[in-house]
Amino acid sequence: MPLALDPAAQDLLFREARTANTFTDEPVTDEQVQAIYDLVKFGPTAFNQSPLRVILVRSAEGRERLVQHMAEGNQAKTATAPLVAILAADNEFHEELPALLPHFPQAKDAFFSERPVRESAALLNAALQAAYFIIGVRAAGLAAGPMTGCDAAGIQKEFLDDDHTPLMVVNIGKPGEDAWFPRSPRLSYDEVVTTV
Repeated sequence: MPLALDPAAQDLLFREARTANTFTDEPVTDEQVQAIYDLVKFGPTAFNQSPLRVILVRSAEGRERLVQHMAEGNQAKTATAPLVAILAADNEFHEELPALLPHFPQAKDAFFSERPVRESAALLNAALQAAYFIIGVRAAGLAAGPMTGCDAAGIQKEFLDDDHTPLMVVNIGKPGEDAWFPRSPRLSYDEVVTTV
């Protein structure tokens, strides 16, 4: 077997994992979210910039504020998921670089002094971290329902500030009845990988 990861773990994280569209009412605890973060924070980002920020929406009031910004097809599942996370990119991530990159603290000013450069880097690396987050949710034995069908500008205005760019909304919980759509096809190895 060419992979070191146990086949059951491969199934849990990839082959059997799906985007959930319904959830049970079993709560997702703060301890579970902490465990997810404590695992996925080790995923690599350029310059260890770690720009992902997570806003957990737990309250009924917060949920109501969020649902109004979701696309119509995503509103009901967002209203009923046990936990919803807004994943965002921190465009001021460079302020943390002296602590996150102690062997090269001058990277903050040498590479990221200009806002457009930071925004581009934050978007790419926070999206990478968002993928780690989804895998971490699966590693916790939970299902994730990531969605970009939303009014991102509305979410930014409602929950964030100008220094944070929303990436996606993720419903989290134990899968409910009829949680899965049929699995869509995937490209084959030969369609994706080229050797030169």
